[in-house]
This record gives sequence, C-alpha cells and structure tokens, in this order.
Amino acid sequence: MHISEVKNLHPCFGRVNNKGRMHLPVSPVCNIFCKFCDRRIGDCDDERPGVTGALVKPKDAPERVAEALKLCPEIAVVGIAGPGDTLATDHAFEAFRAIGERFPNLIHCMSTNGLLLPEKIRDVIDAGVRTLTVTVNAVDPIVLSRLNDGIVYRGAFLTGEEAGLILIRNQLEGIRLASDAGIIVKINTVLVPEINGDHIGAVARAVAKRGASIYNIIPLIPQNKLSNLPAPSCDEIDRARLDAENHIPVFRHCQHCRADAVGLLGGKDVGEQIYHTRVRDTFSHG
Repeated sequence: MHISEVKNLHPCFGRVNNKGRMHLPVSPVCNIFCKFCDRRIGDCDDERPGVTGALVKPKDAPERVAEALKLCPEIAVVGIAGPGDTLATDHAFEAFRAIGERFPNLIHCMSTNGLLLPEKIRDVIDAGVRTLTVTVNAVDPIVLSRLNDGIVYRGAFLTGEEAGLILIRNQLEGIRLASDAGIIVKINTVLVPEINGDHIGAVARAVAKRGASIYNIIPLIPQNKLSNLPAPSCDEIDRARLDAENHIPVFRHCQHCRADAVGLLGGKDVGEQIYHTRVRDTFSHG
C-alpha cells in the first residue's frame, strides 16, 4: 500500500471522515513519568487518552478486531496507543503479528513516547507498522524537566536534565529511523502554555528535520501534578498551531481518544461493546 493511500485511509493522518479506527489496549506498562499524566485501567467513563476499561491480551487481539469489524466495517486502522507505552513491553508487537496474519489489509498504527524507539525500530518495522505517533513535548531538557519527573531507562530511574537529554535524543533519532524506513510519522505535543508555549516552533522544526510529516497539538488536561495549571485557551492553541505550521503541516481534528476507542472519529463508538469486560487493575511503570 502506497504512503498516500495509507494517509487517505487513516482518519488521524488524512482528511477523510468515513474511515474508522480501533484502539487495542494491550500495553500496560510505561517507562516515563509525565507530570500531567493520569492513566487509568478499569475506568468506563473518562474520555481522554491513557484510559481504558480493561486490558486485552495480545493473543485475544484478532478476535476483538473481528468483533469490531462486524459492528463497524468502516474500520481501516488498528492502533495501539496504550494505556502504557507500546515499546515498554512486547505486547504490541505480539498483537500486531497475530492481527496481520488474520487481517492483512488493516493498517497497523502505533503511538509511543519514543524512549525505546531507536533500539526497537526493527521490531516496529517487522510488526508491519505503517503509521507512528511519537509524543514530543520539548527538545530542551530544561523545559522537559518541568513536564516530566523522570524516566526508567536500562534498569535505572533517571531525573532532571539527564533524563531529558536521553529522552529527546532517542525521540529524534527514532523519528529519523522510522521516517527513513518509510513509516509515516505524526508528532503529538501536549501544550502547557506556562511551560512549553513558547517552545512549539522549536519542537516542530526539530521533528520536521528528522522526517515527521504531521503535527498535532494536544491541549493540557489539568490533572496529576499539573492540576493547578489552566487548560490552554483557544487563542493559545491557535498560536501554537501557527508556530508549528511554519515548519510542518498541522492536524486539527484530534478527538483525544481513549486507549480503547473503536469506531468513527466524531461518530459512532462501539468500544463499550467490544471491551465489555471491565476489570479493575493498577497501572504500572516499568
């Protein structure tokens, strides 16, 4: 499938609204500690990223996809966006391999924080991933330290500028490697005006230089350690988008989907019917 066709079929990369996507919540573990993050497993009501009603085992992924296609045949993309990081375990790769054997025409999409992307790029390619979203919130370690409490990297918990330097280095190198491999790369940036509001242009310029082709601004949802900060205003979001557009095309119809969203953007969502087993669990960092 040509890159242009992949973009046209993916509702989060192109401009179509008649194609659906399915998020498979198979990745339970995360390896970075974002100050704005409040991930939940077992939550049926909260409509935002990082939330799922239940986890799915990789071996069960094809059957869940089959159920989803019966309810929403418009689905063209199977994505894994959490609720943890997709590269922190091998669960996403196992799920994609199983899905690819049964549904070879579905586009494989993955979201990651990028910490492990350079060392796992071959796994990403072998899993048939065609579209990749990397969340990059800063390319200055000082700015990033105000957004992130630390990372778990090669068995060590690292904080401050040291953690920021490693995360930024790996993100940018991973984006370059993915783009060079023919994967379409989208960038998500969580906009926190008081922290990275004046930094969006620098992020957009850096990721575009490495081959990213689409950029998405996600407004801060005030929670966790940044619950005292306000959500960005419409003017602040527009300014950030304009800053980014100087360097890279900007995606403007993000729905802030849950990790178990299934269906059409802005339309029917059948996730509740697919993930009908709601199991309470705890979210972990690895």
